[in-house]
Amino acid sequence: MTAFEPRVFSGVQPTGNLHLGNYLGAITRFVALQDEYPCVYCVVDMHAITVWQEPTELTNAIRSVTAAFIAAGIDPDKHVIFNQSQVHQHAELAWVFNCVARMGWLNRMTQFKEKAGKDKENASVGLFAYPTLMAADILAYKATHVPVGEDQKQHLELTRNIAQKFNHDFAGRIAELGHGEEYFPVTEPIIQGPATRVMSLRDGSKKMSKSDASDYSRINLTDDRDTIATKIRKAKTDPEPLPSEAKGLEGRAEADNLVGIYAALSEKSRDAVLAEFGGAPFATFKPALAELAVEKLAPMNGEMRRLLADPGHLDAVLARGADQAAEIAAPVIDGVRDIVGFVSSRRS
Repeated sequence: MTAFEPRVFSGVQPTGNLHLGNYLGAITRFVALQDEYPCVYCVVDMHAITVWQEPTELTNAIRSVTAAFIAAGIDPDKHVIFNQSQVHQHAELAWVFNCVARMGWLNRMTQFKEKAGKDKENASVGLFAYPTLMAADILAYKATHVPVGEDQKQHLELTRNIAQKFNHDFAGRIAELGHGEEYFPVTEPIIQGPATRVMSLRDGSKKMSKSDASDYSRINLTDDRDTIATKIRKAKTDPEPLPSEAKGLEGRAEADNLVGIYAALSEKSRDAVLAEFGGAPFATFKPALAELAVEKLAPMNGEMRRLLADPGHLDAVLARGADQAAEIAAPVIDGVRDIVGFVSSRRS
């Protein structure tokens, strides 16, 4: 098998306010991975327009995600931060992958069915083809690892299928051009941590979401100290005290969610949290969780506000990152052009 240089790729959509679920499920892991791999982190604005976005709000949201990346601790001087639409190789490779992927594969994507709902005939083609663009995002950098939430596992499996089919379909050509046995890696998911799936503060059966009508269902990364504390104090719970070990959380969705949030923010296991709070009522646990959340999130909130006050600086970070990203992606796409038989002018 071909050996590929380790590289992490992942992205966040600039749609609505970033919230605690985005932070614990993705951004904190992005920060940690900086110490292990070269990282490419993308504001996936092309994915955002698969559903209608108000243009001015989209511009602001792109900057907000960028500010969150930096405020959380991603270093734009050591790793790549950019927005997808500035690097044309994503769209070019996505078209090639549209011709590699099979309709049956895309028809099985559960997230399309959820987002399109009953009126899927009125959904955009972009929403349906979203997973092939995601595959292009990853494979344009020959990324070997992708931190993903549970809801993206199926899309990453499709990315792996596309890479394998491309490698198989063009195996002779890949070898002939001196690329070895495989042109694209079969990317591995990174799914870890005690709170990879953060649920709504109002309904423990639903994922924390930017689109929920109730602002009390989520903690936004721009919420101030008082708002964070209030939302945790009002979070839905049950009347029973906390159990002494994690198996006691079964069937208690809201309790499990709050313990998971505490575990993730404190970088402890659920069992360690329950060893400390087992037997305590929520009247005791919630103030402790609120204090911890404020301690962890308030400094980031302040740094985000400082960064957002200087949009020119954020735009410069994105422009520099786009140049760095294109430098990695351009030779990869040049290779794809050669492999599939396009006549290339090498104007990447």
